[in-house]
Formats: sequence, structure tokens, C-alpha cells
Amino acid sequence: MKFVISLGGSVFEGDVEKIKKFAKTLDDISEIHQLFIVVGGGKMAREIIDKARKLGASETMCDYLGIAITRINAMLLAFAMRNSAKKIPKDFIEAEELSRSHKAVIMGGTFPGHTTDATAVLLAEFVKADLFLNATSIDGIYSEDPKKNPNAFKFEKISPRELIELVAREEAKAGVNVVMDVLAAKILERSKIKAIVFKGEPENIRKVIDGEKIGTVIT
Repeated sequence: MKFVISLGGSVFEGDVEKIKKFAKTLDDISEIHQLFIVVGGGKMAREIIDKARKLGASETMCDYLGIAITRINAMLLAFAMRNSAKKIPKDFIEAEELSRSHKAVIMGGTFPGHTTDATAVLLAEFVKADLFLNATSIDGIYSEDPKKNPNAFKFEKISPRELIELVAREEAKAGVNVVMDVLAAKILERSKIKAIVFKGEPENIRKVIDGEKIGTVIT
């Protein structure tokens, strides 16, 4: 099967052992399935973007800075994996070409105005993925931010249209940290690709690939 995984930038925060664990899990999975992995910028990107804003940078320039950080993170993961292409593609055509000779392809952002989630969903549509996996900092999709409201309701299943309505209230600017942005949700709706949002841990990626029910299913 063909999977596209959106992997949050938090993976790259802390020591390298965390990166190694993800790399091993992804290598093992790629022995059986074709993987495309799109990584985020995480805390580093948000800090750089915040500094840029204070220096007067436009939102587009902030996006470019965030994209640069995601590609650095992609390089870190690529070099930690044995099955991944070591070249980081800049667009979807290049990513698909690399997949013909590599079991896993890793990339970061592509274009200003697109979060890495949106990039990952567009990639999933482009390569006709069987499933889109969104490995995030929380264990699914909630009615509100569970970190701010402990009484928020967790969805076991949600439609793309319901997701669009849920995330439409979020602020659309560079570096914003939400479970999924509106563009990503709209691409899921038009592509009809099944998606699962779950807490981004190596063992959880294995569980989702093996068909275990965790997180929130978008379908």
C-alpha cells in the first residue's frame, strides 16, 4: 500500500534518540509499504517566524523561513533512515520520481501559504495514496483545543465537511499550530482519501498501519 504521513516538527525537538526511533519504525514499515513523509518545522520554525515578524517580515517571508526549517528537519530524518532517498524533493513530481527507486521519500514544505499538513494532503492526492496519516501532538481531533479545555469532546470519526467547519475558526497565518488547516481539510474532501489523525509516536504509527483503531478517522 501507499501511505503519506504528515509528521509534526516536535519529533525533532530534544535528543537524537527520538529521531532514531521514528527512523527505525518508518524503515520497518517501508519494507512492506511505499512511504511518503512530510515533516513540519515545530518549535524551531515558530521561534524563527516570531523573530522575523518582530523584524518586520511579511507573512509570505515568514512562510519561506518556515519552509526552510521543515527541509532541514526532512534532511535529519532522511539521513537517519536507511530506506529513504537522501535528496529532499522540492515538489510533488520530484517526490514521485524518487519513489520509483526508494522505499521512502521525505520532504518539507513547498510553497508559501501552505502548512505542511496541506502539503502532505496535496501530495497524498497527487500520488494517489491509499491512506493519509496525520501524526500530531494530540491523540485525535477534538471539538476544542484539549490543552485549553480539558472537557473538549474527542471525535472517533468526522467527515471532511465537519472538519472544515471546525478548523475554519482558526487563525490563518505562518507558524500557527492547529490539528489541521482548512486547505488540508478541503483537499481531503475533494480527494476522498481516508485520513487518520493520531498522537505522533513511533508505536502509534505501527498501530495505524496495522489497522488498529486509534485517533480520529476522517472519512
